[in-house]
Amino acid sequence: MDLKKILAVSGRPGLYQSIGQSPRGIVAESLLDGKKVTLFSHERISALEEISIFTHEDDVKLKDVLKIIFQKLEGKPALSPKSSGNELRTFMAEMLPDYDAERVYDSDIKRLVSWYNLLLEKNLVDNEPDEEQEAQDADNQEDKSAVKEETKTEKKPKPQPKSPTSKASKATTSAAPKPTQRKTSPRAK
Repeated sequence: MDLKKILAVSGRPGLYQSIGQSPRGIVAESLLDGKKVTLFSHERISALEEISIFTHEDDVKLKDVLKIIFQKLEGKPALSPKSSGNELRTFMAEMLPDYDAERVYDSDIKRLVSWYNLLLEKNLVDNEPDEEQEAQDADNQEDKSAVKEETKTEKKPKPQPKSPTSKASKATTSAAPKPTQRKTSPRAK
């Protein structure tokens, strides 16, 4: 599931898929009706890749939450986003029991459910892990272990004390004096 090009725009319904750039902004296609629109730089645009859900421990990426919902519902649509607040909170507690109920509002859950249903309808939600993400995770683990080993074996040298310098020696090495004359404008003549 690649959510890098899927965008949410504050104040606009649905989701948008980035198609390209224009001089004025981002050209995107609405996933609701397929219309192409220009999203301007003054609009609050968020890629779904960057969005997270608050939990009591660490924040969970939206991508991971969508995968969890897909697994638990076995690829079926979620409940209606127009459901009551209690139904939405019950649904969220079933899907992500560790979510922070104080910081995740009903409107956030409605948005999550509507996004999931829309992405499912467009076949943009799947259960398969991303190859790029797995490769990056493996590289990060290798880098972290290499850094840990280096820091264990290396000893940092002690800093040498600076030699004192006199103020007089700094003053003598300064640049030449600046000219004090102003340039005259052609009108002054």
